[in-house]
Amino acid sequence: MAAPEKPGKPILMRVGIGLFALGMIAVTAVFVMFAAGLENLPVWLSAAAGVITPLGLALGLIALVREARRKS
Repeated sequence: MAAPEKPGKPILMRVGIGLFALGMIAVTAVFVMFAAGLENLPVWLSAAAGVITPLGLALGLIALVREARRKS
């Protein structure tokens, strides 16, 4: 007897979407702070914008490829 498939997105896809969203919030915060005239932006915020966004995108793409390979 086969186990029923879980409906919805895989957990890796959910994590990727969440990280990408957090990264985009960080990118928006950096742009807003820079446009407001702040020059000394927090390093952790810039690092989060530069690392979390592509990490979330990569995890989402990996989840898509895994799902496509599993279905074929």
